[in-house]
Amino acid sequence: MNRDVSRRLFLARSGAVTTAAVAAAAVAPRAASAAARKPALDLPDVPVRPEAVADPAEATLAEAATLLRQRKITAVKLVQAHLDRITAHETTYQAFVTVTAEQALAAARTADRRRTGPLSGIPLCVKDNYFTAGVRTTANSFIFDDFVPDHDATAVARLKDAGGIVIGKGQMGPLATTRATTPDGRITTVNAWTPADPSVDPGGSSTGPATAVAGRLATSSIGTQTGGSIVLPANRQNLTGLKPTMGRTSIYGIVPLSFTRDHSGPIARDALDAAIMLSVLSGPDPRDVRTLGLPPVPDLVRAATPVRRGGKVRLRRTTRIGVPPDYLGGGNAQVVALRRKFLADLEAIPGARLVEVSYPSDWSLLTGAFNDIRLAERTEPFRPWLQKDLRLFGVSLLSWLAGLMLSGDEWVTGQRAKTHLLGEVLDGVLDDCDVVLQTGPVPFDILGLPEIGFPIGFDAAGVPVGTILGGGPYEEDRLLEVVAAYQAVTDWHLRRPADPPKARLRARAAAPRLDPVTAAEQSA
Repeated sequence: MNRDVSRRLFLARSGAVTTAAVAAAAVAPRAASAAARKPALDLPDVPVRPEAVADPAEATLAEAATLLRQRKITAVKLVQAHLDRITAHETTYQAFVTVTAEQALAAARTADRRRTGPLSGIPLCVKDNYFTAGVRTTANSFIFDDFVPDHDATAVARLKDAGGIVIGKGQMGPLATTRATTPDGRITTVNAWTPADPSVDPGGSSTGPATAVAGRLATSSIGTQTGGSIVLPANRQNLTGLKPTMGRTSIYGIVPLSFTRDHSGPIARDALDAAIMLSVLSGPDPRDVRTLGLPPVPDLVRAATPVRRGGKVRLRRTTRIGVPPDYLGGGNAQVVALRRKFLADLEAIPGARLVEVSYPSDWSLLTGAFNDIRLAERTEPFRPWLQKDLRLFGVSLLSWLAGLMLSGDEWVTGQRAKTHLLGEVLDGVLDDCDVVLQTGPVPFDILGLPEIGFPIGFDAAGVPVGTILGGGPYEEDRLLEVVAAYQAVTDWHLRRPADPPKARLRARAAAPRLDPVTAAEQSA
């Protein structure tokens, strides 16, 4: 679709999202719709590294699918390899709320008898705010502690329809607000690269799904993003996280945080895995009006397949990559050095053109004013619980109370800021480039534009460092083309953390704790 047409469509639909949000009613259970599902896609075989042949848990999703199709491994063996790692290391990682071992093995046995789709036999982790039929869905909160849905979220249904096997529910921040803790604030899930140091931030609220993939407890996962919780865990755990354009994937059957900012998407090991997952997840869903009437989903798998000519990797399309003024300015010297090396590697790829872009003078004001309105949006569907018992919100209470205090005129100001900011991004920043590098998830996160987080190296302590690339509406394929080319000439995405020392369950009473004020400051 023509880029100008895509922009106009996105602007029109962004204005309608607030009205349509009321219809989403993601908290209220309803029967899953068969119409919300879609046909599977065919995947090509890929070269499989010797490490993946030797250890199935090491394989990328694409490698595992290739091994399964070629009958070089069984689904039971693949699932069992991940369950064995869960048994050995979960008490350290604490990546899961629930492990569905018996159901996963039963599904694997079925997959070995009959392939059911491109993800047939692939073990996946699902963030615990996605409805899962017959499996407890807590959103890591006191409110939903005993909630067992009678149907799957659309995203989960699509993964299952494609043959994917849910191996467990990933731990998350309380009601998707902070890094994973208990509802009362005690830190649980750790960064898979620093398992002995819980103080190292593993990313946003999709902590469990990211740690599960990084720690090789699942082949891939799905998370949600409202304030950075797909791209940030990917950046901090050496993974590739793709937050699609608003509406590209359904949020039906997900416990809400902000109806105009909630997104669902994959946290994977590389660009190709993210593309496969998003291809399965995306498409219209009658139960989520945001997904209807959008441009067709492009061939994401093709976009994430590197192009080689004469033995040299090049971009599929010539792409202008915007570098904003703050990308190499200030901050951590190690991170800046890694960004410089990243830019040099990127510029060396034929078809990649680095261009300088600038921000408008009111950039900070716009992103701040609009960002505040998320608080009222999260409060609205949970007003009955706020009136019933404030203790149900645990450590995240302050951010929910703040939503009650936001006045109507402040909310309108935020919406005005959003409209102006969209113009500044679509007709300003993105007028001079095709994709733009970011130092954080704002503003593409809060505007509903697509972005992808991926690894670019490690700091002196061995902690992963990533970067974020944002794009125009419905242009996930362009983002994947750039990242796939970069990953074809580097190997950061292939590196895995060492196994943690012998698993030892941390005493809950001794675990570090987020206090309510810190939780509010870090809230998505």
